[in-house]
Amino acid sequence: MTGLKSKSKGDIGEQMATQFLEHEGCRILQRNYRYDRGEIDIVAEDRTELVFVEVKSRHTRTHGSPEEAVTPEKEQYLKRTAEGYLLEHGMEGRLCRFDLVAIDWHGEQADVRHFKSIF
Repeated sequence: MTGLKSKSKGDIGEQMATQFLEHEGCRILQRNYRYDRGEIDIVAEDRTELVFVEVKSRHTRTHGSPEEAVTPEKEQYLKRTAEGYLLEHGMEGRLCRFDLVAIDWHGEQADVRHFKSIF
């Protein structure tokens, strides 16, 4: 990981999260969905639920844990962006939830945790 730019590290984290979710039985519908000024890292289906997934990676705890990065402001952006997804795809009223995949890096190794229904 040393020497990689932040965007590259983020891309690696999102790829790890995608593989993790697929292993848990989710079907990935879209990555990096953008609506207005918001972005949702992963949109997936988990059986009957539509899942909007935020991926947060940390290499140090200088700026807190990955879970602490989902602030009330970030929550509002995610909700607005999800509403855009539902509208664009004709899925208003669909059962959905918001999850977090948190990745803590320890050198070259990563600890991946999945938090369901974070708000």
